[in-house]
This record gives sequence, structure tokens and C-alpha cells, in this order.
Amino acid sequence: MNNNEKTIQKFNNHVVQSYGRYPLAMKKGQGRRCVDEDGKEYIDLGSGIGTNSLGYCDEKWADAVCAQVRTLQHNSNYYYTEVQAEFAEKLCETAGYKSVFFGNSGAEANECAIKTARKYSFDKYGKGRHNIITLVNSFHGRTIATLSATGQDVFHNYFFPFLEGFINVKANDISDLKEKLDDTVCAVMIEYVQGEGGVNVLQQDFVDAIYELCAQKDVLVIADEIQTGVGRTGKFLAGDHFGRKADITTLAKGIAGGIPMGACLMNEKCSGVLTAGTHGSTFGGNPIACAGGLAVLDRINSDGFLDKVAEKAGYIKKELEKCSEVASVTGLGLMVGISLKTKKAGDVAKEALNRGLLVLTAKEKVRLLPPLTISDDELRDGLKILMEILEE
Repeated sequence: MNNNEKTIQKFNNHVVQSYGRYPLAMKKGQGRRCVDEDGKEYIDLGSGIGTNSLGYCDEKWADAVCAQVRTLQHNSNYYYTEVQAEFAEKLCETAGYKSVFFGNSGAEANECAIKTARKYSFDKYGKGRHNIITLVNSFHGRTIATLSATGQDVFHNYFFPFLEGFINVKANDISDLKEKLDDTVCAVMIEYVQGEGGVNVLQQDFVDAIYELCAQKDVLVIADEIQTGVGRTGKFLAGDHFGRKADITTLAKGIAGGIPMGACLMNEKCSGVLTAGTHGSTFGGNPIACAGGLAVLDRINSDGFLDKVAEKAGYIKKELEKCSEVASVTGLGLMVGISLKTKKAGDVAKEALNRGLLVLTAKEKVRLLPPLTISDDELRDGLKILMEILEE
């Protein structure tokens, strides 16, 4: 039994089996490559499902996190910290929002958004205006509320009863939106690119219709940018591609470079909705996570960084479209979905693992979420492996 197998056996003896894991036990990582327990190296085009935004153990990020660990690792949110204040200020300035609530995950950020939207409506209009429209094929998290919000029937099982108050509209179907956006609705919640739903990008006219109809009815727009935000699409927020700014935007994944964090950003209209005692999080705004977040923001805000992300995205699309097995390429920026003609995405991901490449899947597609810092050489080498698998 090799070291990988020993770790996996020990792991499976004690960890709940709620994931379909690949047979890889990671030991360490540096840059955009990781190494397993037996010393095999992998190029990572998944970045922990978009979370290791600066790759593994980026030097400046690690220095910032380690310095914070040695200064103050946690404090109750009954008190203040400079690092949380500084991160909140820079995040709000970068994203263009008034205020932020910090949690620990995307699901928590979306829970906060749901509560904020319902309280905004309750405070202004009273009971009965609590429904939230979400899109078919959306994914918003695994808590009971965010599962209920998720527009995929496959997730609506086992955990009955699910929460009421969520209405699904077909993505890019303006007539369906108009029919269901009635006086019981307080918010419309969207992903500009449906990641888990298949890397599907919303159409501009549909996004415009959402914002225009919601503005007429004082219905909030919530943008779930858990996967698309923090530079993933070549702009800080995916909404910037559409020229739109949601009332509430949720972030997580890459926001702190690999340390658990979620953020719910609110505009002026929503920033005063949550008052003392209406929401909270013991670990939200943890100093270590905020230090990691500051390092991420410093890098993303550096000159030319997001332009380079967009260039890499263009290179990926151009190369993949040369492959005879590729039916289409969807997504935005370094959020890529690859539809195949004959092969199964799961089989491709397994073979890629065998050859030292980490990729993801979404529905029937191969999915790529490389670190934003991936080098041109690493990207070329990773795509070469993937193309060889696809062309066989």
C-alpha cells in the first residue's frame, strides 16, 4: 500500500462520505502545481473549485497570513479589528458597494442575502412580499435555505420539508420572468454564469430585463458571484461585463486565497437593513481570513492583472476550439465549460488525474477554473495534456 492509499484509507475510516472524491491525497502545493503523498506532481486547472485564486502558498499571501496568525488569530465580533476594517474598506471600494457582512462560505453569504432581501421588503411593505425568484439550473449552496433557492430538482430530495418562498424562472426567458415577477416577490437572485449548472452565461437582454423590471417594482437584485467574483471573469465582478450593479452581491471562493470566507456586499439602499441581533457569524471577518483577503485584493488591483486574466481566457478558448472533440466552449474569463462530442467529462477528468492534471466537471462538461496567476507555460502544458486526452 502506497502513501496515497494509506491516507485515503485512514481518511475514509473517519470522515463522512458525502463527497465523490478522486484517489489523490494532496501533500503540498507551490504556485500552480501540487504534489501528492507519493511525490507525483500535478498541474492544477481547478484551483480548489476556484478558491486558490493566487495558486498554492503564494509568497506575499503566505507572509500576510502568517504575520496575522502571530498577531491575533480570532476575536469576537463584539469587538473591532483594524484588519477587518481595512479589508472591508478596500473590498467595498473595489466592488463599488456601501457595506459588507462577512461569513465563512458562499452558502452563508447567500443566506445573508436572502435574509436581507426579505427584511428589506418586510420593513417597507410588511408581510406577504417574501418570494425570491431564482433561475432554473442555478446553484446557491447546501444549507436548507440555499438548497431551497437552488433551481435544480436533483438537489430537492431527502431533506424535506424545504423552505417555501422560492420561484424558479427559466434562464434567458424574459416572458417567464415577466409572468412570475408579481407583487409577492421581494428579490431576483441570479448567477451571471451558472457554474455548477453547466457554465452557462446569461444573455445581456435577459439581464437588462431583470434590472429594469425590478427597478419598476422596488424588487432587489441579488447577484450570486460566489464563483464568478474576485477577478475570475477578467473583471472584479462578472456584473461589470453586463454594465449592471446588483443591490446585493455575494462573494466567497477566491476572496481570501484559500482561507474560508464569504462576503455579502450591499448598496446604500440595503446597507442599514440588518440591525443588531438580526444576523451574525462567530467566525465571520476572522482576522486571518481578512489578511488573506487583503493580499488577494492587492494582487487583483495591481496594474494589468485583470487584463492578463482576460488574455489567458482568450488563449484557452482559441486552443480548445482547435480540438476536434470539442463541441463548444462556454463561460467567461477563467471560468470555462467544455462540451464534448463523444467522450464523457467524468472519464476525461479521471484520465487527466492519471497524467498529472487536475480538471473539474459541471453537468456533462469538463470545467476549468485555473488559478488567476497561472503562467503562460503552465497553461500551455496543462492544455497540451487535456488536448491529448480529448484527441485520443
